[in-house]
Amino acid sequence: MSETTSAKPAAGGRIAARVKSLSIFSILLIVLLASTVIVSIVVGLIGYFNGASSLTAAASARLVEVRDARADRIEALFGTVEDQVALAAASGDTRQALRDFTAAYDELDTGVDPSTDAAEAVTVEDWYHERFGPELAAAMGDADEMDVSTFLPTSRAERYLRAAYTVPSESFADALAVDDAGDGSTWSAVHRAVHPYFRAMTERMAYEDVLLIDRDGRVVYTAYKGVDLGTDLIDGPYRMSDLADAYRLAMNRNVPGDVVFTDFAPYVPSLGVPAAWAVSPVVDDGQVLGAIAVEMPIDAINDAMAVDADSTGLGDSGETYLVGPDRLMRSNARLLEDDPKQYVRLAVAAGALPEVAELAARNGDTIMLQPVTTPAVAAALRGESGVVTAEGYLGGDQLTAYAPLPAGGLDWVVIAQMDRAEALGPVDDFTRGLFLSTAAIVIIVSLLSVVLARLIVRPLRSLRDGARAIAEGNEGVQVRAGFGDELADVAAAFNDMSRSLEAKSAAIAEHERETERLVLSFMPAEMAERYRKGDRAIATDHQDVTVVFVDLVGFEGASAGLSSTEALEMLNDVFHDFDDVAERVGVERVRTTRQGYLASCGLAVPRVDHARRALEFALALQEVVDRWNDRNGTELSVRAGLDSGRATSGLVGQARVVYDLWGDAVNLAFRVSGDQGASGVFATERVIERARGHHRLEPAGEIETSSGVQRVWRVEPQ
Repeated sequence: MSETTSAKPAAGGRIAARVKSLSIFSILLIVLLASTVIVSIVVGLIGYFNGASSLTAAASARLVEVRDARADRIEALFGTVEDQVALAAASGDTRQALRDFTAAYDELDTGVDPSTDAAEAVTVEDWYHERFGPELAAAMGDADEMDVSTFLPTSRAERYLRAAYTVPSESFADALAVDDAGDGSTWSAVHRAVHPYFRAMTERMAYEDVLLIDRDGRVVYTAYKGVDLGTDLIDGPYRMSDLADAYRLAMNRNVPGDVVFTDFAPYVPSLGVPAAWAVSPVVDDGQVLGAIAVEMPIDAINDAMAVDADSTGLGDSGETYLVGPDRLMRSNARLLEDDPKQYVRLAVAAGALPEVAELAARNGDTIMLQPVTTPAVAAALRGESGVVTAEGYLGGDQLTAYAPLPAGGLDWVVIAQMDRAEALGPVDDFTRGLFLSTAAIVIIVSLLSVVLARLIVRPLRSLRDGARAIAEGNEGVQVRAGFGDELADVAAAFNDMSRSLEAKSAAIAEHERETERLVLSFMPAEMAERYRKGDRAIATDHQDVTVVFVDLVGFEGASAGLSSTEALEMLNDVFHDFDDVAERVGVERVRTTRQGYLASCGLAVPRVDHARRALEFALALQEVVDRWNDRNGTELSVRAGLDSGRATSGLVGQARVVYDLWGDAVNLAFRVSGDQGASGVFATERVIERARGHHRLEPAGEIETSSGVQRVWRVEPQ
């Protein structure tokens, strides 16, 4: 007796056995699937990291480029302002204007009648309480009434100028337009002489204001005549303003051509809107006459910092802005201009005070209102330049380029930023596409075995399905040609046959369409339909239509020197223009001869106003022929005959069918046209009665008809 023993095969043996039991299709599927997944993952990771790095570098380079370009713009703007102010301060016109305004101001300060001064004081004080105070409170977001007593004028001259120029003006624009208040004062005479120069300077550079300040600190002139006109920067209500500080600094330096810039700060005369100044001393032969000050153009600064998404490549989220040492903006936020409500929501969510954000939205300006406490601003204020990814001033990860801005000697920084998600958007799209494509590839590879199993019969099934599709009337059916074997040759022959059938079908369809167009070109659609159905005796009686026969006078002479083809082309061009007019006014062409054109109104489409339309058509043809003569140097004219009444339309002939019109109205229209020797539009009494238009009528004789005598009229437009 023999013994049998059983033992479990080793693990490696089981795996080998299972591998051996797999079919070629299964092995191929596993290999393709594994290699596809591994390659896709490796390529995806490499692509993601390389793409993220490349896009970040490219976006950073764009931000740095835009940042530097905006910094150059701002420095150029400050340089232009500095040059303008220095040139204006050195101008003889400015020196003389400052002398004259100072003298005129002194005259006002000492020469005003006390009683007049008292009346003016009441007027000015009422204006401060009733208008300036509420406007200032509204602009600064203060619901309570503001105490304006501290801003009231303190001198006679100041009150006089406020009463004469500031109070009467409804707006700053109105004040800028005034050359003379008409008060007869010396100050107004000086103002009338020099104001156009400073007004042009203000408008050309978009300055917020231009001021002349004498050596005693008195503002003896302003372009916009605000509440700082006549004020004393030494002892007056604005002595603590940045303007007063800049004036004192410029006077202390006493350097001709030197320009002192100030940072933005709220300025009461501008209704609390932040103002920045450029001040330069006015010196003549070593004698300081005072200073000229310009209020920096806010719009020019915002324009210099504006971002165009297409030209800068910063996308929908990109923006550039300026920030001061107090970490408040010195230019507008882009989102405030694009979507104020969204700006307020994000600004409050990022930590801004709601009333401040709403004030910015109400004023349309974030200067000195929007805080920016980002790491980029902190680094730039330390004098550093670079690119960083950090949270923006409105939240969200921002890719930010920063740098200090030395323009005007101010401690500003320039920022260019865009949303990091937008900057790296192509990488995210690539990642999503990679996942989707990998999944699709896995599915495709999984189904590859089924595809291979059916590969042999697929050409035959394609031929079968294609033959059925052609049998059902489909055109342009194509099948796969296969892989170069005999079945591929059969499929190619089938495709050639299908294309040939499609081409023949298209040719037949085009021939039918051309035949249809030809038929409709000389008979109405209703008759054409009856003719196609086999009806050969087709005639329709029309009880009330208007017939127009047009003779093209002068055509034989105009075409005498032309070949037959050229003469025919000329006639076709003229009749084509006639057809356009007929279609426009609702007239139907019946047929044409070598130089005749028969038409009617009311045949296919019954019309109550057929006579008016037919007469309008005939008169319009005269204008068509006149324009033709102007273009071609010919001397053609129109002789048209019109009659209204009964007519019959139908098809004449058997082998060669012609659409024609006959009847009393047709005969009379021919006679009216033929009996007239001169060109023009001639209509019977029946047409004139039905048309009821405003035309000039001239008797053109009478015609005997079976129904009596018909008077004929020559018709011309009114």
